[in-house]
Amino acid sequence: MHEGCSGSFESGQQVVDKLRGMGFSSGQMPVPLEITCEECGENFEMNTFEVKCDCGMVYGVTPCHAFAAEHVKAAGKDY
Repeated sequence: MHEGCSGSFESGQQVVDKLRGMGFSSGQMPVPLEITCEECGENFEMNTFEVKCDCGMVYGVTPCHAFAAEHVKAAGKDY
């Protein structure tokens, strides 16, 4: 985000913290992604840079990497 697209994150919590800190959490994805929850196995559509599955698992992806589901990271349940 401010590091351009070269910034790297070790955890999903770091991604979500960055999104929240920059005010991008509720930003609309350029193209929605189909995600499978690693907690409950539910398939759902990710429409914003931060999203929560029905089971409470929180996911985030930076705007620079929002083009592919493999860049989406889990931050934890109810994070």
